[in-house]
Amino acid sequence: MRNKSNIDSWIVCFQSNPQASLRLFCFPYAGGSSFIFRTWSDYLPSNVEVCAIELPGRGRQIKLAPFNRLEPLVKAIASSIQPYLDRPFCLFGHSMGGLISFELARLLRQKYGILPQCLFVSGHRAPQIPDPDPPIHNLPEAALLEQLRHLNGTPAAVLENAELMQLFLPILRADFAVLETYVYTPQAPLECAIATFGGLEDSRVSYQQLQAWQQHTKTSFSLHVFPGDHFFLHSAQPILLQCLAQYFL
Repeated sequence: MRNKSNIDSWIVCFQSNPQASLRLFCFPYAGGSSFIFRTWSDYLPSNVEVCAIELPGRGRQIKLAPFNRLEPLVKAIASSIQPYLDRPFCLFGHSMGGLISFELARLLRQKYGILPQCLFVSGHRAPQIPDPDPPIHNLPEAALLEQLRHLNGTPAAVLENAELMQLFLPILRADFAVLETYVYTPQAPLECAIATFGGLEDSRVSYQQLQAWQQHTKTSFSLHVFPGDHFFLHSAQPILLQCLAQYFL
């Protein structure tokens, strides 16, 4: 029998909503936690319950070693959320979270014969497009820190705090390893809608790379772009959530 407390440690619902008709599972970017999504329920329709995924190594799962490969991570997530799939659901992921949510949708189809109503992918190129950048997960610490400054996703105050970075770097190395060791395997397109989101000034993910997600759905596809760089998820959050909310009305 599965330990329910272990299952629940993966899933954080900042505003529990037992009357919701739909669950939105949200997946963070590399180094991110469920905390990213703490206010999302305030901006989405009342019929939606936001369920943020807490990955090992952070939050409630801080004592667990982070995964450094995508396949076992997705399998663990699938087992953990399975009890929560008793009503319609959607998946949202930003950057690394987008890739996780895509492979999770494919695994749920294969393992349980179910699919999300919509797969929302934010800030990640289509999976069949190889990563154009060299891997950074195994760089020496100084070189990795320099790359993190360039990526602009880690606050300067964190980068300059040696004690914090000693806690944070193993998580980032593992998350980047998840992304950088991923090998795309072709499968039939998903029988669910896909909507993609991008930043107008995102130097890491182009409009064409977002558009290429279209080949992964047999149904509808849409693409939305917002002001901001790769982390438009934060800088353009109000208009992103306004756009997202339209899918649930």
